[in-house]
Amino acid sequence: MPLSSYLDTQPVLGDRVYLHSSCQVIGDVVMGDDCSIWCNTVLRGDVNRIVIGRGSNVQDLTMGHVSHRTPQNPEGSPLIIGDYVTVGHSVILHGCTIGDECLIGMGSIVMDNVVIPDRVMIGAGSLVSPGKVLESGMLYMGRPAKAVRALTEEEIAFLRHSAEHYMKVKDNYLNGTKRMEQEYA
Repeated sequence: MPLSSYLDTQPVLGDRVYLHSSCQVIGDVVMGDDCSIWCNTVLRGDVNRIVIGRGSNVQDLTMGHVSHRTPQNPEGSPLIIGDYVTVGHSVILHGCTIGDECLIGMGSIVMDNVVIPDRVMIGAGSLVSPGKVLESGMLYMGRPAKAVRALTEEEIAFLRHSAEHYMKVKDNYLNGTKRMEQEYA
């Protein structure tokens, strides 16, 4: 079973959530409706909380973790993911905040206390340094990640489309069919 408690805290799932049997969701993790957590992903909410908004997907081999509370940082660094976010394959998210309708590209690393506002795209393989606060509506790329340009209207629309596409795929799995419909309208 992909759900595990930590001490007296258990994950809380919204409606129509899909968890692949190989993922691990541990401790203080709260997921909104229609989320999907894919193959070999780990969400470890042991020393702080993880909150994932509705319609978001966390793809294969991603690691989501948090930083513990300290006297210098009484809240620690929880991991907060907004609504309709796509987190690509093999991403590391550590104690950061991601707004709504964002895309975090494959292989990216987002460190503690980073704030990514709504409608941001992080290019594949990027590293967002600790404490960085990004600007909405922008494409960030590189190691360290830097603003490259404003997103086009088409790219902004794609952010929501990507999350909705993964909602269809997870519904296929929940309904017992692994055949993906070709609905790209």
